[in-house]
Amino acid sequence: MAYEAEMITYSQKIFYYLLCHGALSDLDAGVNDLYRAYVEHEEVMNLVKNQAEIADCKIERYGTTIYLMPDIDNKYLGFTKADLKKELCKPNATDRDYYLAQFVILTLLAEFYDGQGSTSRSREFLKLGELQNIVSERLKAGLALEQEREQDGTNLYTEMYETVLDYKSMSEAYESLKSVEAGSRSKYTKEGYVSIICNFLDRQGLIIFIPEDEMIKTTAKLDNIMEYKILNKENYARIMETLGETHE
Repeated sequence: MAYEAEMITYSQKIFYYLLCHGALSDLDAGVNDLYRAYVEHEEVMNLVKNQAEIADCKIERYGTTIYLMPDIDNKYLGFTKADLKKELCKPNATDRDYYLAQFVILTLLAEFYDGQGSTSRSREFLKLGELQNIVSERLKAGLALEQEREQDGTNLYTEMYETVLDYKSMSEAYESLKSVEAGSRSKYTKEGYVSIICNFLDRQGLIIFIPEDEMIKTTAKLDNIMEYKILNKENYARIMETLGETHE
């Protein structure tokens, strides 16, 4: 299929903008022509998506924002497991430290989004100390459930429990962190560990983390991704099962 030169040029400008900024909104200053070209011309949209596919990415439009989303195994535009270990965990981190970091992020998401109502977000903010306590409580609940299932001996584990979650190891990793240094930002304290994860999410534009107030808020980017991409009844139930809770 032949494309007009103008359509090709627009698609290249849009893809480059997405590479630089990660998203293109109708509110972004000075690039409204790029946004309109994408939403008003199917040819431009298809060209941008083709370029993204070659770069192992996907293009998603949620509301009035277009996002560039690297595939999970994209080591150039996304994060590998090794990258995330370096960003989120202490030096020489093991898999249990890595999965604990993922559990903290999952807990944060579950606290902000309940998957119900006209909007999926259920609260405006979350305090750092509250997040720490919730992580601790859910690890204990998950460990108790894990021990109960082991004692039961009936092999009733779900696929997720069998292949991903190890509450014992995650609990050991979390409890090995100190909890006495108020205000510490060290990866070796609970507060510092959770703060480092929040700072990482802040740098990715997913949350707003205000360290001096120990305040966590979500961004429109995260709200859109959760509401349009991730949350439905099945996914929400799966998240709550992961956190050791049941949800009607």
